[in-house]
Amino acid sequence: MSWTAAILTLFPEMFPGPLSQSLAGRALDAGLWRCETHDLRSFGLGRHKTVDDTPCGGGAGMVMRPDVVDAALASVSRNDGAPCVYLTPRGRPLTQADIRRYAAGSGVTLLCGRYEGVDERVLEARSVEQVSIGDYVLSGGETAALVLLDACVRLLPGVMGSAESGVEESFSDGLLEYPHYTRPAEWNGRAVPDVLLSGNHAAIARWRREQSERVTRERRPDLWAAHLSNTTRSSVQEGHPI
Repeated sequence: MSWTAAILTLFPEMFPGPLSQSLAGRALDAGLWRCETHDLRSFGLGRHKTVDDTPCGGGAGMVMRPDVVDAALASVSRNDGAPCVYLTPRGRPLTQADIRRYAAGSGVTLLCGRYEGVDERVLEARSVEQVSIGDYVLSGGETAALVLLDACVRLLPGVMGSAESGVEESFSDGLLEYPHYTRPAEWNGRAVPDVLLSGNHAAIARWRREQSERVTRERRPDLWAAHLSNTTRSSVQEGHPI
């Protein structure tokens, strides 16, 4: 069966959205993955299909009810083995390792919150993973869901033309990717680094590694620190001198 994304949202018309274009769109047309939307409003209560209520303890905004969300999640439980993910700024940072894990399975169930969020009890009861795509607040989880799905779909077998495209890129080995260049060899007084035109593949590989390390060190000191820690740990485990 195709890798399946089951999306629970109050705005199902937002999907597949931009994922109907380019690589993801062609893969969708080819049946390499499926996009299922489930309207949370259809599980709402009463004549007005209410999905939210005022927060306990007071405060601004509304909170999505646990009974409504639970009923919606139960309707897609047939997606056996697929992790259930709630997109929220309260979640842990989404990483490329998460994306690889999601893409390697049968699919993913995504819960898109709105208002002030979702009642914590249903998230605990359903063992829902809570992840964030960044330290900022969006109007809802739909945009974050599109980001997560785009990252997953491109890793599915047959989606990218070259398997290496998913390996030699940022975060694949804990570092940011090296700079890229193409023709012309000189543009506006700026030249392509000589090593990239040398044909010396070993030298090119060394240059790219050095550049990856430099860019990571300068732009993401958190990633650089983690990389150094992992390198040290690996050396100790292998019995190499540090």
